[in-house]
Amino acid sequence: MQFTATAADPKKQRLRYERGYLETLSLIERLHRLLLDVIKDDFERSGASEVNSVQALLLYNIGDSELTAGELRTKGYYQGSNVSYNLKKMVEFGYIHHERCSVDRRAVRIKLTPKGHAIRQQVANLFDRQITTISELPLYTTDEVSAQTDMLKRLERFWADQIRFIY
Repeated sequence: MQFTATAADPKKQRLRYERGYLETLSLIERLHRLLLDVIKDDFERSGASEVNSVQALLLYNIGDSELTAGELRTKGYYQGSNVSYNLKKMVEFGYIHHERCSVDRRAVRIKLTPKGHAIRQQVANLFDRQITTISELPLYTTDEVSAQTDMLKRLERFWADQIRFIY
């Protein structure tokens, strides 16, 4: 076990580490739900209620790419049934264009329609406003943002490795 605090009391160190790790897990989950609430609120204020916050974030993550649902799951870490359901709805509402892949007829390639790009832009504008506001507040420095991102990437790699080693 590797802890960065002094080795005076390994049990206390372990307990502090455990509490911090579990708090991080809880924060990640809450932050994701809060982000969805912030997106939902922004869309409700603008009167765009045809798309829910999960779908809006999905459209944002698709961006200018043309990809399959499988690639979207891999890149965005969405659950399969969740992606399939939301993609079907967004095709019905005209936010996504889909077409069978010429190489693998089982795969469907998707891309945003102009209507989908408009939703993506609304989410991008929301994120831009947030970045502007956060950068003007003494919330945290660029170095702290970098350190936070690096830590979360290491956690992501750790979890991804855990899944790979299970199968």
